[in-house]
Amino acid sequence: MQAVFLDYKTVDSGDLDLSPISDLLPELIVYENTKNEEIAERIKFAEIIIINKIDLDASLLSKAQNAKLICLVATGTNNVDLESAKSLGIAVCNIKNYCTDSVVQHVLLSILALQHSLLDYQISLDQGAWQNSALFSLLNHPIAELRAKKLGIVGFGVLGSGVAKMAENFGMKVLIAESLDKNRAQTNDASHRVNFNELVKESDFISLHCPLTNRTEKLFNQPVFAAMKNSAFLINTARGALIEDEDLISAIKNKEIAGAAIDVFDEEPPPSNHPLIRESFHNLIITPHIAWAAVEARQRALECIAENIDAFLKDKPINVVNA
Repeated sequence: MQAVFLDYKTVDSGDLDLSPISDLLPELIVYENTKNEEIAERIKFAEIIIINKIDLDASLLSKAQNAKLICLVATGTNNVDLESAKSLGIAVCNIKNYCTDSVVQHVLLSILALQHSLLDYQISLDQGAWQNSALFSLLNHPIAELRAKKLGIVGFGVLGSGVAKMAENFGMKVLIAESLDKNRAQTNDASHRVNFNELVKESDFISLHCPLTNRTEKLFNQPVFAAMKNSAFLINTARGALIEDEDLISAIKNKEIAGAAIDVFDEEPPPSNHPLIRESFHNLIITPHIAWAAVEARQRALECIAENIDAFLKDKPINVVNA
């Protein structure tokens, strides 16, 4: 069965084992990356298409003459036209729960770095403040314990619940936002959730783990930042478009919030003039979409793809998102 992996380099930096997939697909063609103008030709005869960040719209899907299965190396599905794929008889499968530990530890890293003013102390060290000090310990930037601090979580799936467990181990009080999707069935923990506006006002940290939808796009904007504590921090490892970037910059400049840690952008990689790249703040941590990227998580992603392909080949498809 002819198969293509269009953007393998987005997953493997030379430290992974592709054999779980290649053993199932002897005719697999692997491309490190694929330009937009190359997609149509490369998927033309493929029966199985594996992608991470490649966009497949209705026009491109119509050119995939033999396609039967699209495997996403991700949980999110917004880069594939699911309805068009369904109308063409193409199943689309995603993967889940492959990077929970990696994301949770990145959120923890962000919380601790912000709470301990690590960037400030690194700057002070680089400037010689400690070397030229008469004191054994610099105390010129704030440090506080996490115990009794409130962590607000927006999006309480596997990742959000994993972060909650981590926070509770540090003695933090966890606030879970009510689902913003009014059509979504209430979960068993619904009675423990709080109104979004209440969470915004009370939290010392807010960590985002919700999907990007019409309701959540630009969810964190000027009115929300204004409602946050001026000592609060925002952490985003979900989707860049959940935040209005210019409003975040203004909130940090005007000290409406204490700072932020951002791992995702609405455009990736971001242009050099992106507002969050253009500005430089001691209390703004920017990382290049690496929360998910522990080597174990990336290998697990390949194994999950192999499971999806194996199930499909046995006519028992799993994780189909456009059934």
